[in-house]
Amino acid sequence: MRRALVGCLALSLSAPPLGVFLMLRRMSLMSEAMSHAILPGAAAGFLVAGLSLPAMTLGGLVAGLAVALMAGFVTRSTALKEDASLAAFYLIALAGGVFLVSLRGSQVDLLHILFGSVLALDDPALWLIGGVSTVTLVALALLYRPLVMECVDPLYLRTVSRSGGPVHYAFLALVVMNLVGGFQALGTLLAVGLMLLPAITARFWASDLSGLIPVSMLVSVLASAIGLTVSYNAEIRLPTGPAIVLAAGALYIASMLIGPRGGLLQRLIRRRHLEA
Repeated sequence: MRRALVGCLALSLSAPPLGVFLMLRRMSLMSEAMSHAILPGAAAGFLVAGLSLPAMTLGGLVAGLAVALMAGFVTRSTALKEDASLAAFYLIALAGGVFLVSLRGSQVDLLHILFGSVLALDDPALWLIGGVSTVTLVALALLYRPLVMECVDPLYLRTVSRSGGPVHYAFLALVVMNLVGGFQALGTLLAVGLMLLPAITARFWASDLSGLIPVSMLVSVLASAIGLTVSYNAEIRLPTGPAIVLAAGALYIASMLIGPRGGLLQRLIRRRHLEA
């Protein structure tokens, strides 16, 4: 439980800020596609070395970066939009990953890769997650201004600087790195939960980046603590990874109802006031 809490807290510092930028750039579903893109690489590492952390991490990182680069190349070289190219590669990667795992693994191995095992985190996995979190925070500090500019006015950024393309690819690399780190704890299907749900929830409590990023981190920390506590104390056995994501989902629903920045209750009160 202590290792799981440390791993989730480390992810809570790096993944939600990336989710905020994905949300602002209207690329939220891209992270879902990228989470499946790492599956064939992780499966290839599994075929070579079994449930080996270095092999599966390296394979997932290479596969995720390859899909991101290929999708970007297709978008810039053809008439296909980025969401469509990512959807195509996502489907191919998902099917290929499941196929590779099925060649030598069992159903238990497939479930481990897809849904992770947060309670099985060991020291090497914690070092990996901590390293990913550190690199992400440093990179975001260095790339903050061009990332914000690309969200607000990408055409202006291309006019005044040539950093648009490199910043975009660096951002995609950070997303892949965090999904690979989250894959160790939550699996490929749930790793995106700690990236997107806190970021979306923060939108109901803050209106600019100075508020969105810290609020998204706080929501992720709360979801991790709540999910771990509930799964540990429940009378029936609850899977920890889904419990964490469901806790984040519960915080999202509560924020959607009572959030001061466009929440349902706040909008109903405002409408009645205007009608009166």
